[in-house]
Formats: sequence, structure tokens, C-alpha cells
Amino acid sequence: MVGHRTVDVNGIRLHIAEEGEGPLVVLLHGFPESWHSWRHQFGPLAAAGFRVVAPDQRGYGGSDHPEDVAAYSILHLVGDVVGLIHALGEERAFLVGHDWGAPVAWHTALLRPDLVRGVAGLSVAPPFRGKRPPLRAMEERFGGRFYWNYFERPGVADAEFARDTRTALRKFLYSASGDAPGAGRPESTLVDPAGGWLTNMTDPEVLPDWLTEQDLDELTESHAKGFTGGLNWYRNLDRNWELTAPWHGAVVTPPALYMYGDRDLVPAFPGARERIARLPELMPNLRREPILLPGCGHWTQQERPAEVNEALIDFLTEPRN
Repeated sequence: MVGHRTVDVNGIRLHIAEEGEGPLVVLLHGFPESWHSWRHQFGPLAAAGFRVVAPDQRGYGGSDHPEDVAAYSILHLVGDVVGLIHALGEERAFLVGHDWGAPVAWHTALLRPDLVRGVAGLSVAPPFRGKRPPLRAMEERFGGRFYWNYFERPGVADAEFARDTRTALRKFLYSASGDAPGAGRPESTLVDPAGGWLTNMTDPEVLPDWLTEQDLDELTESHAKGFTGGLNWYRNLDRNWELTAPWHGAVVTPPALYMYGDRDLVPAFPGARERIARLPELMPNLRREPILLPGCGHWTQQERPAEVNEALIDFLTEPRN
């Protein structure tokens, strides 16, 4: 059974969900989510002999929401993972991340490989540092319409999403899923600056099979403090580019796994397909070819829990040298 508590980590308090005993597996959620996005992974991974822990990351759910935008840099987020591993009394852990949780997992493996037994990313491939600050690059490429740039504007997306939290989340989850018509199209990442991002998103009359009203209740409650904490992660993208300059050109050395859906919009981002094709050279310990899940959208572990669990358990239990 999944238990809940809070731990002191990296100067803040994190709410965590946990189950099982054995080697530690830390599950890192994305935007706009919470620990609950891993609900289908706890039982199978615990039954396979692992201690499974999923935090609400900083700015989310029952964890602290620092007010300072600068408190959400990638170094803070990696610091939270490092601190969590130590706070749990462990020396090393497996890391699994989805959406924004994947860059946190990848960067933890990049910056602290001594702590990482293995790293798996869902949807988002390793965001190796490019030649230019990402927010500025996307602003120039799409005339300020790319959703990162919309999220960057102080208070704007925060207010749009908080006007009706449940509807906003329902639209997000459905529109980025493999069930939505036209899922995975690059143009879905562009925002009308006047009308906002939710305007052109579909609000389904019936939820897809993988999402229940109770799941939506849980997610809505976890955003009772609003969306600003999660949006602040995006507002640090250019700062992260500056902070990670010492690791430019570095590769992820721990054992690695990557999987994504063929109807996910993230792999349709500019340059993403090329980066996925280069993963074997960028991650020399990639254990197998990237796993492509047919018909799956962005919410990988929720839309395809059986396939994700099977791949994760194979990865976590494979012999290590």
C-alpha cells in the first residue's frame, strides 16, 4: 500500500509517496502533474522487489512552493533529488522521469553519476545543452508563440489555468494524449497570445479510458495552490542553459533507457527526432534502442502502464557489471 509523508530536502519540505522495500527507485513527474501520475507503477515495481518513492517536486502538490523564480533552476531540482536520496538513507538510486521529470533525471545522472544506478526517461529525451539559450531561440523561431514563451510571461498562463483548474487540467490531459484527434502535431505547441493556450484545446465529453474522474479530482486538488510553481521551471530555461555551461558536450554515463509515444507532441519539437537518433552516442550505456509505443500520446506511464511497467522492470532487474 502506498504511504505518504514529508521529508526535509535541500532547504525545503517535499511530500513523498512510497511503497515497497529493496533498491530505491525515484519516480519524477512532469507538468502539470504530481506523484499521482505514477499510480500504476507503485504496485508492480514494489512487487518486483524495489523501494518506490515519488515526490511532489518543488512547486507542486503537498511540497513547498518557493516564491523566488530563481529557486526553480535545474541545479535546485537536481539538488532536491540528491537530497531526497540521502534523506531516505540511501547511497544510490534508480531514477525514472516523465516530461519535466525526465530532464531532472537526465541531469542528475549527468551531474552526479555516482548516485545513479540507472536512469530512464519517458517522452523527453536528454536535453543536452544546445548552442543558444532555448527561450530566446524558440521566441525567434516562432515569433513568441511557442508555449515556453507564453509560460515565460509573469502571471499570464498562471491566471489562465487557475480560472478553472479542473477544466484546464482536463483539457491538458486529453489534448496531449494519444486519444485526441491530431495528437502529436507540432502546431499544437503554438499559442494565440491574445486568446491563451486553452482556447483551441478540446474539452472531452467523456474521459479516455486511462483517466478517471477520481484521477482528475486528485490532480485538481494537487493544484490548489495554482500553477506558478510548475511554470517557474520553464522560466528558468535560459538560466539553466547558462548554469550548465561546464557540462556542455558531456554524456550521460549510467545505464539508460528511453521510451516515448508515437503520438506524443514532444518528439515533434524542432531537433527532437535528430537527438533521439543520436542517443546511442550521447548515452554510451543506453541498454536498448529507444522504445516507441504505438498510439500513445504524451502521458506515457498513464496511457500505457502495462508496457511501461514491463520495460522498467526489465531495465531495473537486468544484470549490472
